[in-house]
Amino acid sequence: MNPTRPKILVVDDTPANLVAMRRLLARADAELFEASSGNEALALCLDHQFALVLLDVNMPEMDGFEVAQLISEADHLRETPIIFVTAAYADDINRLKGYTSGAVDYIAKPINDAILQSKVKIFLELYRARALLQQALDELSLRNRQLTTEMAERIRMEELVRHQATHDALTGLPNRVLFRERLEAAIASDDPSFALAYIDIDGFKGVNDTEGHAAGDELLKAIAGRIDTRTRDSDTVARLGGDEFAVLLHGTPDGPTALSRCQVLCDAVGEPYTLDVGGQSLRVNVGASIGVTLYKTGADYDDVVIAADVAMYVAKRSGKNRCVLG
Repeated sequence: MNPTRPKILVVDDTPANLVAMRRLLARADAELFEASSGNEALALCLDHQFALVLLDVNMPEMDGFEVAQLISEADHLRETPIIFVTAAYADDINRLKGYTSGAVDYIAKPINDAILQSKVKIFLELYRARALLQQALDELSLRNRQLTTEMAERIRMEELVRHQATHDALTGLPNRVLFRERLEAAIASDDPSFALAYIDIDGFKGVNDTEGHAAGDELLKAIAGRIDTRTRDSDTVARLGGDEFAVLLHGTPDGPTALSRCQVLCDAVGEPYTLDVGGQSLRVNVGASIGVTLYKTGADYDDVVIAADVAMYVAKRSGKNRCVLG
C-alpha cells in the first residue's frame, strides 16, 4: 500500500511569488497548498499534515519567524520541516534566528530552480520513508494486538477444555479426574492431615424414578450446593457419578473431628428441598449415608478410597442417613 501523497505548504504574502513557486513545484510529486499570511498558514497546518513548509520570512502582521515558532511549539506539528525562503539568507543573525525558530534549512531569493527541486526532493523522500516506516509500525502493532487477542482466546479455550475435562457438567463440581489429582496431592503433601468422606444420597432413586430425570438433576444441583457451602475453601467436593459425592476434608486430625464435620453435611443434605421443575414447584426429602476415613501414613490412593467406600456401605446397611467412621 502506498503512503498518502505528500503535501507541501507554500507561505508568501506576494501573489507573484506564489505563482512562481507553483510553477517551480509543478513537477514535484506532491499536493500543493498556498497561504498568503501567517494566520492562514497556521489554519492549514491544523487541518493537514505537511511533508514540507516553504515559508517566506518577511510578511506583515506575523512574520515567518513567528509562524515557525508557533508551529514548532505545537505537539502535533513540531516534526514538520520548515524551509525559510528569504533574501536575507546571507545574514548570519537572521539565519540563526530562523534555526532557533524551528527552520531546518534556507533557500535564498531569487530562487534557484535546481536548488529548490533538490531540497524539496530530499524532504519528500524523507516524508515517504517515514510514512512507510509508520505504516509498517502500525501494521506490526495491529498484528501484535491480534496475536495478543488470539493467545488470550487460546488460553481461554484451553482453560475451558481443562475445566470441562475435570468438572462435572451438571453440578460444576470437580469430577473423578480432578478428585483423584487432589487426593493424590494430599497424600504426597508434607502434612497429610485429612479425611475422606464418601456420600451416597438416600432416596434419590425414588425421586428420579417418580418425578423424572429433570427433577433428579435439579435435586443433584441443590445437594451439590449445600455440601459445597458447608465445607472449607481448602476442601474438595466432587461428584463421582450418579448420586455419589466425595469430600476431601483438610485439617481433620482425628475421628471425632471427621464425624462432626460429616454430620454437618448429613444434616444439610437431609433438610427438605423445594425444586423448580419446568416452572412447577416440587418439594422432596432425601438423606445421606456418609462413610469417612482418616488418612494413615503409608496408605495410597486406593487404600483411602476403599476405606471410605466401605464405611459408606456400612452406613447404608446400618439404617442410612448417618455417618460412619472407617
